[in-house]
Amino acid sequence: MIVKSLEDIEGTKDETSGENWTSRRFLLNKDGVGFSMNDTIIKAGTDNYFWYKNHIEAVYCIEGEGEIEDIATGEVHQLKPGTMYILNDHDKHNLRARTQMRMVCVFNPPLVGTETHNEEGYYPLLTE
Repeated sequence: MIVKSLEDIEGTKDETSGENWTSRRFLLNKDGVGFSMNDTIIKAGTDNYFWYKNHIEAVYCIEGEGEIEDIATGEVHQLKPGTMYILNDHDKHNLRARTQMRMVCVFNPPLVGTETHNEEGYYPLLTE
């Protein structure tokens, strides 16, 4: 059994930040469960381009409001607490946060914990 609290992660190497986001990484590849899970904060008023070329990501919004735009189709979906989306086709997307957003993010394959978005917007596929 694995039990962790946000307090266990904040301020440690398992908390990673970019310019517009902070990711608290609860489960990682080293935990051996086949996926990783993050508690992620997206800063209010930001427009973020992401592309998970090497991962499938499922996201559940638990706080804040914004929208996600599918770059390939131009389709825009509103996000609020209780909304889930999955980037099952490695979708290039823009995530716009009107207010600070808090998201629970699940990745497959699992992250190792040191990933940050590269210049093309995706995480490299790391094994450790």
